[in-house]
Amino acid sequence: MYQLGTHREFIARHFLIGGDFGAENFEHSHGYRLEVILRGAELDVHGYLVDLNELESAVEEVVALYREQLLNETPAFSGLNPSIEHFSRILHHALTDRLGRGTLNLRVKLWENHRDWAGYGPE
Repeated sequence: MYQLGTHREFIARHFLIGGDFGAENFEHSHGYRLEVILRGAELDVHGYLVDLNELESAVEEVVALYREQLLNETPAFSGLNPSIEHFSRILHHALTDRLGRGTLNLRVKLWENHRDWAGYGPE
């Protein structure tokens, strides 16, 4: 199985809703690190799983939607608690839409600090 990956770091703000989460109930920022990993059994005629420039462009487009934003005010989080779990799923779906590769196994891992992360993608 071939694998291809990239990562980006960005800052975004949020506050948690729907429970008593202490300081997390108040607006604050996180230095996120998004890791994207693609897996697939077949390479294209150029020997690529996906053109790395295409992957990097897709990741930049998606990250740009949230960089320096208050996640609670973005359309993707309408009605949702902006947890790291929801955020990892939202990023996964946005990347899948942009890359349009149903046969590839795409996983994301989103770190909100140096020790805590959530991931989303197929098993």
